Amino acid sequence: MIAVTRMDPQELRDMSEQELTNQMNDLQKELVKQRGQIEVGGFAESPGEIDDMRKNIARIKTVLNEKDNS
Repeated sequence: MIAVTRMDPQELRDMSEQELTNQMNDLQKELVKQRGQIEVGGFAESPGEIDDMRKNIARIKTVLNEKDNS
């Protein structure tokens, strides 16, 4: 399980595109795993983590888009 904390946008901007892509892929895999666990009748260890994962993925996508447009 990935430790999910709020990612600082400036930290993300300092990362390379490859690092950002890898981080986003890891978060997406973890999100699918958490959602799958809920679907089969389980429960999320921390429901707030799912929201944090979604927001972090959005932050990463925003930074990647900024890098592509600059």
